[in-house]
Amino acid sequence: MKSGGSATFRKNGQVRTIQTHGMTINHGLHGNTRVVSTHNGRTVVSYGRHGGYSQRAYYNHGGRAYVSRTYYRGGHYYAYGYRSYSYGGYPYYGYAPAYYYGPAYYGWAYNPWPAPVYYGWGWGGAPWYGYYGPYFAPYPVYPTAAFWLTDYLISANLQAAYAAQQEAGDQGDSNGQVILPAIQNASADEIAALWSSDPLVAANLQAAYGAYMLGGGAPPAAGTTQLSPDVKKAISEEMKNEIAAEKEAAASGQKDAAPSGDQVPAALDPKIRIFVVSSDEDLTTSDGTECALTPGDVIYRTGDKPDDDHMVDATVKSSKKDECAVGATVGVSVDDLQEMHNQLRIQMDAGLKELAEKQGKNGLPAAPDTKTQAGEVPPPSPDTGVSKDLEQQKKDAEQAEAEAKQSQ
Repeated sequence: MKSGGSATFRKNGQVRTIQTHGMTINHGLHGNTRVVSTHNGRTVVSYGRHGGYSQRAYYNHGGRAYVSRTYYRGGHYYAYGYRSYSYGGYPYYGYAPAYYYGPAYYGWAYNPWPAPVYYGWGWGGAPWYGYYGPYFAPYPVYPTAAFWLTDYLISANLQAAYAAQQEAGDQGDSNGQVILPAIQNASADEIAALWSSDPLVAANLQAAYGAYMLGGGAPPAAGTTQLSPDVKKAISEEMKNEIAAEKEAAASGQKDAAPSGDQVPAALDPKIRIFVVSSDEDLTTSDGTECALTPGDVIYRTGDKPDDDHMVDATVKSSKKDECAVGATVGVSVDDLQEMHNQLRIQMDAGLKELAEKQGKNGLPAAPDTKTQAGEVPPPSPDTGVSKDLEQQKKDAEQAEAEAKQSQ
């Protein structure tokens, strides 16, 4: 490109990537776009019409540096704290809880419940649930909180995937077809079941469904593979391990611990292999085929050492129609793996919060010690400038897109 940047194109002439002026633009196979830019120490990440976030430094304690990420969606801001550290000379960011529960509550969440729980999620006629019915079915009963949290995590990701699909559908999908949510004949209770308890997911849903509250029907995703019991069990085991880790962090006062050299990130931790996809991923298989994964898919990391591009190999364990095939070997960015794990932790804490609020109700057993204590970081204040950051990034990206097309 004339500005000194570079662009790559697919065989059909579609722009795949643009790199220029501290900004990287990635175009997915199905029309999704991710833009990453860094300026004055602030990182801005946009997912096109699906919102984005801004990351900046905000807290230092005990030799640790922390950043806050403010997500902006549907006119709302949501902030989370992340711990920064390095491994092999490469920077990583790990989710840092703003609060912990008492040890008895974590024990209640970790250990088997007194009796299996029959829980009514209330999803009813929610369009995402109908659409992904062939792919996902909740457990009929819950012997422990880890199984409940697994369904909570997967459902939150599928809601986000469906919301993103509807936004893409506004302009037509890759087949030129617009898919509308199936809520035309839904009752008030069923419509209410659309809204997730997680505020970020709720904002995604609000943006996607707001214009379609009287929309037409959407058929299930034909040909979708099912999320197998073995894969769900592997996720629940990981969830159980994370509950134990958070309990230990709360008990040991991790928030006051000083860093000690390199720390293995979750993305490369030998004990962590299973990852639930939390945002659209455009990947390349071992035979050079480009394919995509979407939130709610599952991969198993097989590689332990990143290559020069900070990629590792993983095996697709579960996917949906027209995505990377189950069993395929794909290269995945360690940054993306790290964020998948961060989102699992964020959703786990959101689920633990909901369990604490609903304990003793709707079939859930009573829980002890649901009060919270100070976490690793103070709750970060949302950065209300992120909307302007995303708007400026959009203008810069449009300029880069125009230049790339001229240079083709």
